[in-house]
Amino acid sequence: MTPALLTITLLFGVTLCYAAVCAGSPFGNCRKCRGMGHALKTDRKGRIKRGKDCRRCHATGKRIRVGRWLYNRWARIYRAGTAD
Repeated sequence: MTPALLTITLLFGVTLCYAAVCAGSPFGNCRKCRGMGHALKTDRKGRIKRGKDCRRCHATGKRIRVGRWLYNRWARIYRAGTAD
């Protein structure tokens, strides 16, 4: 197998696996708060306290995956273009 064909096959496989992950689990953990929904901070004595709510995920701890976001955008545009 030539290197170009091997590379194409591997990229196609990775794309299919990512599409399966996006279809099976469209939400992943927020990268900023690591799925907790808030930041951790310490008080003056060094004890860990709950910080402010995460602004990126609005304190849910979840985010939509990029592939699912693209699919949702495509589906919305397709529905808007075919609905008469």
